[in-house]
Amino acid sequence: MTGWKTAEQIALIARAGAILAACRRELNRRIKPGVTTLEIDAFVERFLADNGATPEQKGYRGYPYATCASVNEVACHGMPDDKPLKDGDIVTIDMVVNRDGWLADSAWTFAVGDVSASSRRLMRAAQTCLYAGIAKAKIGNRLGDVAHEIQSVARANGYSVFGDFTGHGIGNWIHEWPSVPHVGKAGKGVRLEEGMVITIEPILTAGKPKAKIGADGWTATAVDGKRSAQYEHTIALTRKGPLILTLPQPELYTADARGPFPAPFGPISR
Repeated sequence: MTGWKTAEQIALIARAGAILAACRRELNRRIKPGVTTLEIDAFVERFLADNGATPEQKGYRGYPYATCASVNEVACHGMPDDKPLKDGDIVTIDMVVNRDGWLADSAWTFAVGDVSASSRRLMRAAQTCLYAGIAKAKIGNRLGDVAHEIQSVARANGYSVFGDFTGHGIGNWIHEWPSVPHVGKAGKGVRLEEGMVITIEPILTAGKPKAKIGADGWTATAVDGKRSAQYEHTIALTRKGPLILTLPQPELYTADARGPFPAPFGPISR
Protein backbone atom coordinates (compact mmCIF):
# COMPACT_ATOMS: atom_id res chain seq x y z
CA MET A 1 0.00 0.00 0.00
CA THR A 2 1.28 3.48 -0.81
CA GLY A 3 0.12 7.04 -0.46
CA TRP A 4 -2.55 8.04 2.02
CA LYS A 5 -3.49 6.23 5.23
CA THR A 6 -6.71 6.15 7.22
CA ALA A 7 -6.84 7.08 10.88
CA GLU A 8 -7.07 3.38 11.74
CA GLN A 9 -3.97 2.57 9.68
CA ILE A 10 -2.05 5.46 11.22
CA ALA A 11 -2.92 4.04 14.66
CA LEU A 12 -1.44 0.68 13.61
CA ILE A 13 1.76 2.38 12.47
CA ALA A 14 1.86 4.18 15.82
CA ARG A 15 1.75 0.79 17.62
CA ALA A 16 4.94 -0.17 15.81
CA GLY A 17 6.32 3.28 16.59
CA ALA A 18 5.70 2.85 20.32
CA ILE A 19 7.72 -0.38 20.33
CA LEU A 20 10.50 1.37 18.44
CA ALA A 21 10.48 4.26 20.92
CA ALA A 22 10.71 1.87 23.87
CA CYS A 23 13.63 0.08 22.22
CA ARG A 24 15.36 3.38 21.52
CA ARG A 25 14.98 4.36 25.17
CA GLU A 26 16.70 1.13 26.19
CA LEU A 27 19.53 1.76 23.73
CA ASN A 28 20.09 5.16 25.30
CA ARG A 29 20.89 3.31 28.53
CA ARG A 30 22.91 0.48 27.00
CA ILE A 31 25.17 2.21 24.48
CA LYS A 32 28.51 2.83 26.20
CA PRO A 33 32.24 2.26 25.65
CA GLY A 34 33.09 -1.41 25.12
CA VAL A 35 29.74 -2.42 23.65
CA THR A 36 29.82 -3.65 20.06
CA THR A 37 27.27 -2.78 17.41
CA LEU A 38 26.70 -6.53 16.89
CA GLU A 39 25.65 -6.71 20.55
CA ILE A 40 23.36 -3.75 20.00
CA ASP A 41 21.87 -5.44 16.95
CA ALA A 42 21.24 -8.67 18.86
CA PHE A 43 19.57 -6.73 21.69
CA VAL A 44 17.26 -4.93 19.25
CA GLU A 45 16.19 -8.18 17.63
CA ARG A 46 15.44 -9.77 21.02
CA PHE A 47 13.59 -6.68 22.24
CA LEU A 48 11.36 -6.60 19.16
CA ALA A 49 10.59 -10.34 19.43
CA ASP A 50 9.69 -9.94 23.10
CA ASN A 51 7.23 -7.20 22.09
CA GLY A 52 5.52 -9.02 19.23
CA ALA A 53 7.44 -7.27 16.45
CA THR A 54 10.10 -8.04 13.88
CA PRO A 55 12.98 -6.07 12.31
CA GLU A 56 11.84 -5.20 8.78
CA GLN A 57 15.37 -4.34 7.64
CA LYS A 58 16.60 -7.90 8.14
CA GLY A 59 16.39 -9.56 4.73
CA TYR A 60 15.46 -6.36 2.90
CA ARG A 61 17.31 -6.57 -0.41
CA GLY A 62 19.59 -9.09 1.25
CA TYR A 63 20.55 -6.91 4.22
CA PRO A 64 21.50 -9.35 7.02
CA TYR A 65 20.93 -7.35 10.22
CA ALA A 66 18.09 -5.96 12.33
CA THR A 67 19.67 -2.50 12.44
CA CYS A 68 22.01 -0.19 10.59
CA ALA A 69 24.83 0.98 12.86
CA SER A 70 26.79 3.99 11.59
CA VAL A 71 29.81 5.04 13.65
CA ASN A 72 31.50 8.45 13.41
CA GLU A 73 32.29 9.14 9.71
CA VAL A 74 29.75 6.57 8.44
CA ALA A 75 26.82 8.63 7.19
CA CYS A 76 24.30 5.80 7.05
CA HIS A 77 23.64 2.10 6.35
CA GLY A 78 26.63 0.89 8.34
CA MET A 79 26.66 -2.82 9.13
CA PRO A 80 26.97 -3.94 12.75
CA ASP A 81 30.34 -5.49 13.64
CA ASP A 82 32.37 -6.81 16.58
CA LYS A 83 34.52 -3.70 17.06
CA PRO A 84 33.94 -2.24 20.56
CA LEU A 85 32.68 1.33 20.65
CA LYS A 86 35.15 3.76 22.17
CA ASP A 87 34.68 6.64 24.57
CA GLY A 88 33.98 9.71 22.43
CA ASP A 89 32.43 7.86 19.50
CA ILE A 90 29.00 8.71 18.15
CA VAL A 91 26.82 6.00 16.65
CA THR A 92 23.56 6.18 14.72
CA ILE A 93 21.22 3.21 15.12
CA ASP A 94 18.55 2.99 12.42
CA MET A 95 15.72 0.48 12.69
CA VAL A 96 12.40 -0.33 11.04
CA VAL A 97 9.87 -2.11 13.25
CA ASN A 98 7.14 -4.36 11.82
CA ARG A 99 4.12 -4.93 14.05
CA ASP A 100 1.32 -6.91 12.38
CA GLY A 101 2.42 -5.79 8.91
CA TRP A 102 2.62 -2.07 9.72
CA LEU A 103 6.00 -0.34 9.86
CA ALA A 104 7.65 2.50 11.77
CA ASP A 105 11.13 3.83 11.04
CA SER A 106 13.53 5.89 13.15
CA ALA A 107 17.26 6.61 13.36
CA TRP A 108 18.98 8.19 16.36
CA THR A 109 22.54 9.28 17.03
CA PHE A 110 23.87 8.35 20.47
CA ALA A 111 26.90 9.63 22.34
CA VAL A 112 29.30 6.92 23.50
CA GLY A 113 30.63 8.05 26.86
CA ASP A 114 32.03 11.59 26.88
CA VAL A 115 32.01 13.09 23.40
CA SER A 116 33.73 16.24 22.21
CA ALA A 117 32.04 19.64 22.14
CA SER A 118 32.18 19.58 18.33
CA SER A 119 30.32 16.26 18.22
CA ARG A 120 27.71 17.55 20.66
CA ARG A 121 27.15 20.61 18.46
CA LEU A 122 26.77 18.41 15.38
CA MET A 123 24.27 16.16 17.13
CA ARG A 124 22.25 19.10 18.44
CA ALA A 125 22.14 20.69 14.98
CA ALA A 126 21.02 17.42 13.38
CA GLN A 127 18.21 17.02 15.91
CA THR A 128 17.23 20.65 15.40
CA CYS A 129 17.03 20.08 11.64
CA LEU A 130 14.76 17.07 12.14
CA TYR A 131 12.25 19.08 14.17
CA ALA A 132 12.54 22.07 11.85
CA GLY A 133 11.54 19.78 8.98
CA ILE A 134 8.68 18.27 10.96
CA ALA A 135 7.35 21.74 11.75
CA LYS A 136 7.07 22.42 7.99
CA ALA A 137 5.32 19.12 7.28
CA LYS A 138 1.84 20.62 7.21
CA ILE A 139 -1.08 20.06 4.90
CA GLY A 140 -0.82 22.42 1.94
CA ASN A 141 2.95 22.83 2.14
CA ARG A 142 5.24 21.06 -0.31
CA LEU A 143 8.11 18.70 0.29
CA GLY A 144 10.42 21.44 -0.95
CA ASP A 145 9.34 23.55 2.03
CA VAL A 146 10.48 20.76 4.37
CA ALA A 147 13.76 20.32 2.51
CA HIS A 148 14.50 24.03 2.31
CA GLU A 149 13.92 24.52 6.03
CA ILE A 150 16.22 21.64 6.92
CA GLN A 151 18.93 22.91 4.59
CA SER A 152 18.59 26.48 5.85
CA VAL A 153 18.82 25.50 9.53
CA ALA A 154 21.85 23.30 8.82
CA ARG A 155 23.65 26.09 6.99
CA ALA A 156 22.83 28.61 9.72
CA ASN A 157 24.59 26.31 12.17
CA GLY A 158 27.61 25.74 9.90
CA TYR A 159 26.73 22.27 8.62
CA SER A 160 25.83 20.57 5.35
CA VAL A 161 23.11 18.00 4.61
CA PHE A 162 23.73 14.83 2.62
CA GLY A 163 21.40 15.33 -0.34
CA ASP A 164 21.71 11.81 -1.75
CA PHE A 165 19.85 10.20 1.16
CA THR A 166 16.14 10.91 1.49
CA GLY A 167 13.16 10.13 3.62
CA HIS A 168 10.20 8.25 2.21
CA GLY A 169 6.62 7.24 2.56
CA ILE A 170 6.02 4.24 4.81
CA GLY A 171 3.18 1.90 5.76
CA ASN A 172 3.21 -1.76 4.72
CA TRP A 173 6.53 -1.30 2.93
CA ILE A 174 9.77 0.36 4.00
CA HIS A 175 10.01 2.65 1.00
CA GLU A 176 6.72 3.96 -0.32
CA TRP A 177 5.83 7.08 -2.28
CA PRO A 178 6.83 9.86 -1.93
CA SER A 179 10.58 10.34 -1.69
CA VAL A 180 11.27 13.03 0.93
CA PRO A 181 14.31 15.23 0.13
CA HIS A 182 16.27 17.12 2.76
CA VAL A 183 17.80 19.57 0.29
CA GLY A 184 15.61 21.63 -2.04
CA LYS A 185 13.68 24.75 -2.89
CA ALA A 186 10.68 26.09 -1.02
CA GLY A 187 7.41 25.83 -2.91
CA LYS A 188 8.58 22.89 -5.02
CA GLY A 189 7.82 19.20 -4.97
CA VAL A 190 4.88 17.05 -3.92
CA ARG A 191 2.09 18.88 -2.09
CA LEU A 192 1.48 17.51 1.41
CA GLU A 193 -2.00 16.14 2.05
CA GLU A 194 -3.92 14.71 4.96
CA GLY A 195 -3.21 11.02 5.55
CA MET A 196 0.33 10.95 4.19
CA VAL A 197 2.79 9.05 6.40
CA ILE A 198 6.45 9.86 5.78
CA THR A 199 9.86 9.75 7.37
CA ILE A 200 12.05 12.83 7.81
CA GLU A 201 15.68 11.85 8.42
CA PRO A 202 18.36 14.46 7.59
CA ILE A 203 22.03 13.50 7.93
CA LEU A 204 24.34 16.41 8.81
CA THR A 205 28.09 16.76 8.49
CA ALA A 206 30.66 19.44 9.23
CA GLY A 207 32.47 18.46 6.04
CA LYS A 208 31.53 17.78 2.44
CA PRO A 209 28.09 16.16 2.00
CA LYS A 210 29.48 13.41 -0.22
CA ALA A 211 29.69 9.73 0.61
CA LYS A 212 31.22 6.61 -0.93
CA ILE A 213 29.63 3.17 -0.77
CA GLY A 214 31.77 0.40 0.70
CA ALA A 215 32.51 -3.05 -0.71
CA ASP A 216 29.55 -4.48 1.24
CA GLY A 217 27.22 -2.48 -1.00
CA TRP A 218 25.62 -0.70 1.95
CA THR A 219 27.99 1.31 4.15
CA ALA A 220 28.02 4.99 3.11
CA THR A 221 31.09 6.78 4.48
CA ALA A 222 31.87 10.52 4.25
CA VAL A 223 34.59 10.99 1.63
CA ASP A 224 36.47 13.47 3.81
CA GLY A 225 36.24 11.39 6.99
CA LYS A 226 34.15 13.94 8.89
CA ARG A 227 31.61 12.76 11.43
CA SER A 228 27.90 12.60 10.63
CA ALA A 229 24.77 12.69 12.78
CA GLN A 230 21.19 11.76 11.95
CA TYR A 231 17.79 11.86 13.62
CA GLU A 232 14.61 10.44 12.11
CA HIS A 233 10.94 10.19 12.98
CA THR A 234 7.97 8.69 11.20
CA ILE A 235 5.15 11.25 11.03
CA ALA A 236 1.56 11.41 9.81
CA LEU A 237 0.02 14.52 8.30
CA THR A 238 -3.20 15.46 10.08
CA ARG A 239 -5.51 18.47 10.06
CA LYS A 240 -4.14 19.45 13.48
CA GLY A 241 -0.53 19.28 12.33
CA PRO A 242 2.29 16.74 11.97
CA LEU A 243 1.80 13.76 14.27
CA ILE A 244 5.01 12.05 15.40
CA LEU A 245 4.42 8.29 15.45
CA THR A 246 7.81 7.05 16.71
CA LEU A 247 7.30 8.19 20.30
CA PRO A 248 5.85 6.24 23.26
CA GLN A 249 2.51 7.76 22.24
CA PRO A 250 1.65 9.71 19.06
CA GLU A 251 2.39 13.39 19.65
CA LEU A 252 1.38 16.46 17.68
CA TYR A 253 4.28 18.76 16.95
CA THR A 254 3.23 22.39 17.07
CA ALA A 255 6.36 24.29 18.17
CA ASP A 256 7.79 27.06 16.04
CA ALA A 257 10.39 25.66 13.62
CA ARG A 258 13.16 27.75 15.13
CA GLY A 259 12.10 27.52 18.75
CA PRO A 260 13.20 25.03 21.42
CA PHE A 261 13.08 21.41 20.30
CA PRO A 262 12.04 18.42 22.40
CA ALA A 263 14.57 15.77 23.37
CA PRO A 264 12.22 13.04 24.60
CA PHE A 265 15.02 10.59 25.44
CA GLY A 266 17.16 12.82 27.58
CA PRO A 267 20.00 15.20 26.74
CA ILE A 268 22.16 14.50 23.73
CA SER A 269 25.37 14.91 25.72
CA ARG A 270 26.06 13.20 29.01
